Amino acid sequence: MTTPSLEPWQWPDTHWQGIVNHVRAGRSLRPRLWPEGARCAVALSFDSDHETNELREGGESIGKLSQGQYGNRQGVPRILNILKQHDVPASFYVPAVTALLYPDEQQRVVAEGHEVGIHGWIHERNSVLPYAAEKDLMQRSSDILEKITGVRPVGMRTPSWDFSPNTLALTRDMGLLYDSSLMADVDCYELLLDGQNTGVVELPVEWIRDDAVYFGMNRFAGLRPYTPPADVFDIFKREFDAAYKEGGLFQLTMHPHIIGYRSRIWILEELVRYMRSLPGVWFATHADVVRYAKKHG
Repeated sequence: MTTPSLEPWQWPDTHWQGIVNHVRAGRSLRPRLWPEGARCAVALSFDSDHETNELREGGESIGKLSQGQYGNRQGVPRILNILKQHDVPASFYVPAVTALLYPDEQQRVVAEGHEVGIHGWIHERNSVLPYAAEKDLMQRSSDILEKITGVRPVGMRTPSWDFSPNTLALTRDMGLLYDSSLMADVDCYELLLDGQNTGVVELPVEWIRDDAVYFGMNRFAGLRPYTPPADVFDIFKREFDAAYKEGGLFQLTMHPHIIGYRSRIWILEELVRYMRSLPGVWFATHADVVRYAKKHG
């Protein structure tokens, strides 16, 4: 009987150990101090999925595509205006299809001092891709972002934070500085592949610090959960307060087509105002946080 045909409780130790240890968190890279003696680092990010959430499913829903278009027409401009007003850099993770649909948006993002990172081709699920397909899409996505923005991406975030057994090796082989898709810590850490340090740094995410889980809605489903914006603000603020107390990193993921509505965008602005009111808060792109952590961690 082969191992794959066994139930998990029947697996030999070497099998489950191999699964667990294939991609693993290594050494923590939390610096003792952040730049200029700052107490806490803040890394804000926005996943500009736009229409790709519908396209990646092979869908053609005009309604869902219009929700994606809102991200470009209203969401990103509102976000960029707030970031500019408060002089806050951020990172935008952009599927190649989004970049091809809206090249002017990506050029504005970079021109205003923000980072653009890889976020798949059409927001595909990495875990179902053959090795050759995942490699091709990652490389082509990077090429498209560089062609449109003039800047070669140094980091990536897998679509839906979906990580295949090949993703880390491909990230390493592409020479990327970091990934931001995994959840083993709250601070940056080394990424190990089969026990060996890859040189790739993880800047971790978490569903708690993601707007999508609180505001998601499927009109054809019986259950339509909705969290009031004030409650979401409270969760994000508590996460930041803990990071500030610990002297660590506060990372946040938002989506222009979700956070960019008038009844929600205030969450971003009030959070930035609150963080700006405290001494010793360093705002940086994900790439700059990783560079500093890798050098001083």
